[in-house]
Amino acid sequence: MTELEKGPKGRRRGRGARERILSASQQLFREQGINRTGMDQLCAAAEVSKRTAYQHFTGKDELVAEYLRRFDPSVLSGVFDRTDLTPRERLLAAFDIPPTTPLCPYIAAAVELHDPQHPASQCARDYKKAVAARLADTAREAGAADPEQLGEQLALLIDGAAARTRVLNADAFPAAAAIAAVLIDNAIPATAGDDRRREEVSS
Repeated sequence: MTELEKGPKGRRRGRGARERILSASQQLFREQGINRTGMDQLCAAAEVSKRTAYQHFTGKDELVAEYLRRFDPSVLSGVFDRTDLTPRERLLAAFDIPPTTPLCPYIAAAVELHDPQHPASQCARDYKKAVAARLADTAREAGAADPEQLGEQLALLIDGAAARTRVLNADAFPAAAAIAAVLIDNAIPATAGDDRRREEVSS
């Protein structure tokens, strides 16, 4: 590494600095929270000077928002884009979350920031609405009579299970999945349910 690639005290700057800052923020924000992570610590972890950091981000608020935007840009594609599952199975797969998974970063950010006008709070709202929309789209595929309502109900269950798992230090997702199954079956008209069951038997 040349001297021009180093910042103060030998820290790297320039090439790849933005990605290192975002990588450090993802680790530190998840491990210790947003409010407990200062820019000095972030810069040290990313091996950049604060001057370099502020060349890429106007401040910590912008960095937090970008951290959230990058966390799951495709909105649970590992669940909703699966072609090997029926729509009903995809809805239930959204509850297949290991209990050791850290609290949803969008919930954590909204709780920590206490500011609905913060750019990261807006990112959190947009993401949660996107999750509900993807659930509603899948519910529509499954034949739900009111897919938007079912999508909101399932989104609420997922977030509630995530919070309860964290608070009680016990896996709440199996119970949430059982409730979800009842909601899904009640939301799907009998004819659509019969078609769904035939699909599942033949698959």
